[in-house]
Amino acid sequence: MRKRLILLTVALLLSLAVHEPMMAQSGPARVELERFSLELNTLKAGFEQQVVSNDGRVESLSNGQVWLRRPALFRWEYGGDFPEVVVADGSHIWLYDEMMEQVTVKNQSNLSADSPLILLTDLKRMDEQFEVIELGDDNGMFLLELRARSEEAEFERVILGLQDGTLHLMAMEDAFGLRTEIRFHDIRRNPVLDEALFRFDVPAGADVMGDLPDGYDEY
Repeated sequence: MRKRLILLTVALLLSLAVHEPMMAQSGPARVELERFSLELNTLKAGFEQQVVSNDGRVESLSNGQVWLRRPALFRWEYGGDFPEVVVADGSHIWLYDEMMEQVTVKNQSNLSADSPLILLTDLKRMDEQFEVIELGDDNGMFLLELRARSEEAEFERVILGLQDGTLHLMAMEDAFGLRTEIRFHDIRRNPVLDEALFRFDVPAGADVMGDLPDGYDEY
């Protein structure tokens, strides 16, 4: 479940919908975030992910690819020994665990209103829900910290690393000190993407559960 929450958080962050200036005065990292979002319609990138415990031990390593089309379409694929696919088609999110042969369906409109999955898609509300802190730069990458104001937030803080108007790093820490770091590479802005990437066909024999769409039998 943690991996799936991370998938949705990152994919929806990547589909930022900034149409108005930010509320607070912009520092260099926030300027880079605005540059990243400006005129971004589609995106393709590879990623490497590691989960680190509070004692510094690496608990898991994984990699894969992500595609998105604004405002609400994305596909996220994990490779390796435990392949997973997450597809958002604009109305539902389909999460497929290949090893378990299990599909979980979520209604995109039912995501919690105070979840970072929603808040990070709307920078106008960022200052209302997060304390936003400029952390300076690390070898040319500007760091921005989002620290949750609510004690019930999914993650206590999120750190974004931006350079040349592109998101290169996203790190999330929960209340137990577990840190998930995702580094993006081979980033392509506004490529032409096949419509089929954002359509999920249930594999034969897979179990399906969750918020099934109307007319599911037609899938």
